[in-house]
Amino acid sequence: MTGSDPADRVAETAAQAAGVSLRLLDQVEQMAAAADLLASLWGQSGAAPLTPELLRALAMTGNYVGGAFRADELVGVAVAFHSMLDYRELHSHIAGIKTGLISRSIGFALKQHQRAWALARGIRVIEWTFDPLVARNAAFNIGKLGAEVERYLPDFYGRMDDAINVGHPSDRLLVRWRLDDPAVVAAAAGQRRVVDPAQVRAFVAVPPDIEALRRSDPAQARQWRQRVLASLAPALAEGIRVVGFDPRRGYALGGPPPSGRSDRLADLTAGSTV
Repeated sequence: MTGSDPADRVAETAAQAAGVSLRLLDQVEQMAAAADLLASLWGQSGAAPLTPELLRALAMTGNYVGGAFRADELVGVAVAFHSMLDYRELHSHIAGIKTGLISRSIGFALKQHQRAWALARGIRVIEWTFDPLVARNAAFNIGKLGAEVERYLPDFYGRMDDAINVGHPSDRLLVRWRLDDPAVVAAAAGQRRVVDPAQVRAFVAVPPDIEALRRSDPAQARQWRQRVLASLAPALAEGIRVVGFDPRRGYALGGPPPSGRSDRLADLTAGSTV
């Protein structure tokens, strides 16, 4: 990276703060290491979410395959591919950080590297999906990165057999990261998005650690998913916006009810998930 673009400098500063170096992956050995890391995170022994061959092909055809390194060890991977024919949007398919290093800002640095890469190529939007019940991902995507929630996608991938998702519907939220939006620029500079009480009309709660709950009480985890689906999906479908995420209270919903429709937020305020 040249450092001539402000986004480049943001990525370099974030990398220094996280104690990593960031670079594109372009060697066969790097692709194998990336596939192994992703397999270890998703609990798929011998069946990586992305194979080394596919990673190699994605990189060769001008897509984003980036890595975070501590010394010579690959500790983070992010993969995105072009989602529009005019190359003005990117779909970030998967990202993972080595177990034990998740809270050390490596993921933030890697996303800033991805943002700088995209902006240098005229791409202004990156989209991706995440499980709406994973509170730490919601806080990261919405609060720390400044991404905006677009849609609720029920059981988006269908049945998944990895250790994280097995036995549960693969519900996802689609978020869009508008790379040169003022809120995203501010977030890149470390100004985390906070929930403005004046904008909030309701909250949709999620459990503090759905991954632990899946292991300890799968039935309760499924009940949580049904409640969040019943509350958040129709609200988003009616045009109600997620205006923030509070780790204690969940998704903050705001905005006026769409003209001619019932006030879904009024219904939520009386509901058990608020």
